[in-house]
Amino acid sequence: MGYLTFSELGGAAAAKAAAAPIVPQADPVPVQAGLSPLEWSVVAIARNERLGSLRQPGPVLTALGSLFGARPRLPLADPKLEALRRLSVLAWHRGDNLPKSEIARFFSAGFSTHQFETLLTSIGRGRLANTRTRAA
Repeated sequence: MGYLTFSELGGAAAAKAAAAPIVPQADPVPVQAGLSPLEWSVVAIARNERLGSLRQPGPVLTALGSLFGARPRLPLADPKLEALRRLSVLAWHRGDNLPKSEIARFFSAGFSTHQFETLLTSIGRGRLANTRTRAA
């Protein structure tokens, strides 16, 4: 009866590889493909907001608001949702002509490139539908 040594099949490296334990690889971190229902509701609400909702009110506007009972638009409590709201408001009004600072805020809030593209595609289709409705 004959035996082969690992050195005959490929050397010491093959012997080490055969003797090494198999360690399962961790799954890569899943990238969220789209937006959650809560995030889509923020996008829908942003459709009806004005660009002025992105600015902090000055002292005169704050005083007038307190005098006449108007309240300024407060930012959302969740910074991630606020970044989404700000970018959505800008995209609804300006299309894909977005400030780099707002895009950076969106990504630093934890959104992915795929989510950015999904958001702009969706808003772009909504803007196109609005223009077709107005033209008809």
